[in-house]
Amino acid sequence: MVLDLVFIGLAIAVFPLSVTAFVLVLSARGGTWKGLAFIIAWLACFVAVLIAVLLTTGGKPPAPKSPPSTASSAVKLAIGVGLIGYGWYRHRARRRAGPRTGAKSSSSGLMARLDRSSVWTAAGLGPLLQPWGLVAAGAATVIGADMSSTSSYLVLAGYCLLATSGLLAMELYSAFSPDAARVRLGRLRTWLESHQEQALVAVALVAGLFLVGRSIQQLA
Repeated sequence: MVLDLVFIGLAIAVFPLSVTAFVLVLSARGGTWKGLAFIIAWLACFVAVLIAVLLTTGGKPPAPKSPPSTASSAVKLAIGVGLIGYGWYRHRARRRAGPRTGAKSSSSGLMARLDRSSVWTAAGLGPLLQPWGLVAAGAATVIGADMSSTSSYLVLAGYCLLATSGLLAMELYSAFSPDAARVRLGRLRTWLESHQEQALVAVALVAGLFLVGRSIQQLA
């Protein structure tokens, strides 16, 4: 379970669409407060999903090869196949479309809307922009958590922090070094505008292959 959660947590932390959206939130007027609201809502939703899973299982992992255990592995297998298909589809679509010329203009339009938006709007974006396929894969993995052990609480806390680590790092940097953060986030935003599709394809394919391999291993 630990290896799966570490990998899924890392994939969530670097998921390009979420990172891009958060960079835009931080770059908006009042971005530090909007970023904090985004993170709080993101983390609250993330933890709520885990709590719902643990309440369903009663904090007791199913026996190996039991129907719940098999169903959990099957769900992760389906998510992995879906991520591979999604990554391949985005790769083919990008090659057919060629260079994206409207990325900067659409980003500027979104920035203008974020400048006018409230903290509550930023909070609403947090749960909305989570990579729900990966979140679901993490939830399917948490089914195997034994909450009678203190180590399981530490693992789940670490998983939550790892999945949110990218957002937290940018938020803290923006709060304590706003001038330097503005420059660095600007560079990151520029890079993402040019390479978001490649990064998205890479994360989707790698995460998908990992989930498929682990699921087949657990089902075998």
